Amino acid sequence: MSTLRSLPLLSVPESWPLPVVAVLAMSALAGLDLLGAIAAKEWAERGSLVALTGGVVSFVVLFWVYASSLRYAELAVVTMGWIVLLQIGILVVDRLHFGTTLPTGKLVAVVICLAAQGYLLLGPSGS
Repeated sequence: MSTLRSLPLLSVPESWPLPVVAVLAMSALAGLDLLGAIAAKEWAERGSLVALTGGVVSFVVLFWVYASSLRYAELAVVTMGWIVLLQIGILVVDRLHFGTTLPTGKLVAVVICLAAQGYLLLGPSGS
């Protein structure tokens, strides 16, 4: 148990602007989550132990990056950005790798949802 306590959180140079750190964190989280999702799909379809192990490692690293990112950016900002990027990644992977297509109406709904999430993330913050 003491080994886990001594695992250091990731750090970035203090000279890096907060928006850059937040975008890097969001991108890393979305990428790790996407890798884990693909590994889960591969394991579910083929029963590959390599995919299972890769997925577990991906989600453990994701948790470490998430905890580390919260030292620099707000929980809501990091989480919303991560989710928006993950949704875009899943749509792209589903289309390119698995050949899934969405009807036009559903694609329009996705774009509207992503735009609304983008507004929540980047829009003005009221008091």
